[in-house]
Amino acid sequence: MSPETTQKIATWLNGNYDEATKNTIKDLQNSHPTELEESFYKNLEFGTGGLRGIMGVGTNRINKYTIGMATQGFANYLLKTYPNESISVAIGHDSRNNARFFAETTAQVFAANGIQVHIFETLRPTPELSFAIRHLGCKAGVVCTASHNPKEYNGYKAYWNDGGQLVPPHDKNVIKEVEAIQSVDDVKWTGGDANIHLMGTSMDDAYIKMVTSLSVYPEVIAAQKDLKIVYTPIHGTGITLVPRVLSEFGFTNVTIVEEQSNPDGNFPTVGYPNPEESETMAIGLAKAKALDADILLGTDPDADRVGIGVKNHKGEWVLMNGNQTAVLAFAYMMEARKAKGIAQPNDMVITTIVTSEMINQVAKQNQVNCYNVLTGFKWIAELIKEKEAKENYIIGGEESFGLMIGDQIRDKDAVSAVALLCEMAAYEKSKGRTLFDKMIDLYVQYGFYYEHLISITKKGMNGQQEIAAMMEGYRKNPPAQINGVKVVSLLDYELQKGTNLLTGETWVIQLPKSNVLQFITEDGSKISARPSGTEPKIKFYFSVNTTLDHKAAFDEKFNQLEAKIQGIIQSMQLN
Repeated sequence: MSPETTQKIATWLNGNYDEATKNTIKDLQNSHPTELEESFYKNLEFGTGGLRGIMGVGTNRINKYTIGMATQGFANYLLKTYPNESISVAIGHDSRNNARFFAETTAQVFAANGIQVHIFETLRPTPELSFAIRHLGCKAGVVCTASHNPKEYNGYKAYWNDGGQLVPPHDKNVIKEVEAIQSVDDVKWTGGDANIHLMGTSMDDAYIKMVTSLSVYPEVIAAQKDLKIVYTPIHGTGITLVPRVLSEFGFTNVTIVEEQSNPDGNFPTVGYPNPEESETMAIGLAKAKALDADILLGTDPDADRVGIGVKNHKGEWVLMNGNQTAVLAFAYMMEARKAKGIAQPNDMVITTIVTSEMINQVAKQNQVNCYNVLTGFKWIAELIKEKEAKENYIIGGEESFGLMIGDQIRDKDAVSAVALLCEMAAYEKSKGRTLFDKMIDLYVQYGFYYEHLISITKKGMNGQQEIAAMMEGYRKNPPAQINGVKVVSLLDYELQKGTNLLTGETWVIQLPKSNVLQFITEDGSKISARPSGTEPKIKFYFSVNTTLDHKAAFDEKFNQLEAKIQGIIQSMQLN
C-alpha cells in the first residue's frame, strides 16, 4: 500500500467522519486489506458527467462524503458564475439503495450554501429532472443514479441550466472546483433547511402534458387503443410515470410485469438492470409471449433507456437492438411529420458518431438535416442550444437504447420513448403489420445496416492502464486490413484528425476532443473503439451494410452481415 493511500486512511480514521464509517474502515483493515486499498488508492474522479462508482467507505467510493465534497465544489462554481443572483437547483434520484439519502445530502449542502433547492418528494425518472430544470428556470441540477449499472453502484449526474449534462467550459470548471475541496471540513453540511422545497404531482402534470404533445397520430391510437402492451420498469422509476403516460396517450390494454414492478435497489430478478441485456428482459418476454402481446417495453432504473421486444417476420419474439430502435423512431418522426403535413423545412435530427449510419441515409432521403455528435446526450443538448431559433429539432438518439424526442428536455427520455414506440406499433398495426415488418421495409428503402457492440471489462487498479494501452496500440499502429478488407480511413477524435491511410491525406475533425478511434474499411464497414466514461470497459462498435432488394432476401442478407461482424471480431482478436 502506498504512503499516500495509508495517509488517506489515517485522515478518515482521525477526521470529522461518523463512527460507523470509521468502524467499517477498521473492519476492512482487519479482514479485507485489498478492498480497503481499492477504496482509498485514488479519489473517485468527478468526470464530465459527474460521479459514478461502487458504494462504500473511502475516497474511491460513492458515500456521503464524496457526494458532499462534489456538491460543495459544484455550489462554489455556481456562486462564482452567478454572483449576486438568486440561484436555484433541481434534484432527483432513482430506486437505487441509498439514492434518497445521497439526494438529500446533495440538497442539504446546496441549501447550506444559500442555494434554493427543488427536490422531488420521492423517486422520479431522470428525464423529468431535466424537464424540471428548464420548467423552473434553475441554474443547475443533480440526479443521484448509476443508470443501468449493477446494484453495488451509485452515481451523481450534474446538469446545467439548459437541462443538459455539463459541457465545456462548465464541466472542466466544475471539476476544478471539486478538486479544490481538500477535506470534508470544507463542506457546508447543514443550516439551509429553509431553502429546500419539495416537488410533487404538479411537476409530473407539466411533464406529462409535454410528453402527450409529442404524439403525431392520436387518431391512430384512438382506433388502436387496445394495442396489447407489456411494460417492465425493471425495479426502477419508470413505474411512477410510464403507466400514466400510456393511459394519457389513450392506450387501455397495458400489462405491467408484476415481478419487476416495485422499485428496489437490489434488483432482485436481474443481475444487471439494463434493458440492453436479454436476461434482464426475459421475464417481460415470457409475459409478452403468454399474452400474445403486440409490443414489450422495458426501462432501466432511472428510466432514460428503453428496450423493446416485438414479433419478427416469422412470428418469433425478438429484442430489437438500440440502433434498430433508433432507426425506427427517427424514420417515424420524419415520415409521419411529412405525411401529416407538419414537417418544417428547417427540421433537424441529431445522432452520434457510433450510432447507425442508416439514420443519415433516412434523413438524407427525407431532406432533413442530420448532425453527428460525440457519444453522450449532453452533446445532442449542446447542439440544440447552438441551433435554437435557426433549426427545428425533432428527435435525437444513440445506439445505447436512448432517445430524446422534442426540445423540452435535454437528456435521453425513456418515458416519452415508450409512448412514441407504442404509437408507432399502433400505426403499423393499423396497416396489419408489426414494427419488425416496418424495419425490413426501411432496410429495403434506405440500405441494410447492421450493428453490433462488444464491451471488454478491465477491472481493478490496472484496468485503466490496460485500456489506455489498447487505445495507444491502435492509434500508433492502425490495422492495414480488417477481416481481409483494406482499412482506408482512420478517424482519431482525440487528435481531431482524419487520415486517408491509402494516400496519407489528412483533415480536421470539427468536434471536441474525445478518446475515440474509428476505422473505415473499403467495403463501408465501420469499427469504433471507445473507453467507457462511466465503467472500467472498452467498447467496440461494429457497423456493416449491404443492399436488400426485396423482403424475401432478408434472412440470407442478415446471415451474411452477421458472419461479416463475427469475421471482424475474430480478425481483431476481440473474442
